[in-house]
Amino acid sequence: MIRTLRAFNLRGKNILIRVDFNVPLDGERVTNNFRIKAAMPTINTCLEGGAAVVLMSHLGRPEGKEDKKLSLIPIGEELAGLMEMPIKFSDNCVSADALDTSLSLKAGEIHLLENLRFNPGEKANDTEFASQLARHGQIYINDAFGTAHRSHASNVGVISPFKHAGIGWLMDKELNF
Repeated sequence: MIRTLRAFNLRGKNILIRVDFNVPLDGERVTNNFRIKAAMPTINTCLEGGAAVVLMSHLGRPEGKEDKKLSLIPIGEELAGLMEMPIKFSDNCVSADALDTSLSLKAGEIHLLENLRFNPGEKANDTEFASQLARHGQIYINDAFGTAHRSHASNVGVISPFKHAGIGWLMDKELNF
């Protein structure tokens, strides 16, 4: 049975959420924020439940190397505007600094990790990369229906370390459509 957010006590936890923020950009400006807005019910449920949120996504096809044109910085700025709150951002999803930021989050805070596909371990479903991602949270939620069919580290490998894993509201809606 697939568990949704309802199944978990979120209070005081870091919730690691795989979202699909693969949105169109014009330079450094988001031109369609539909996918960002679609993730907000899951994010809000976590925040209202007393959790901190760590978000991870990909953008485009950088083929395992950094490409500033595919940075999630503009997505973080768009999300901050939509949520009307600051969003912490880390420019490397598995660096020591990124992990420190996640581990120091307080309830109600959001941390966005840089583009997963900047690391070749994402598409390769590398176990070490997946393990490094998993360190960001105590509960894993997949809310990225558009990428759920991919055998990538953020969808597949990341799950095994978690005692608690499930799906968000967008994924639930798509599965029960």
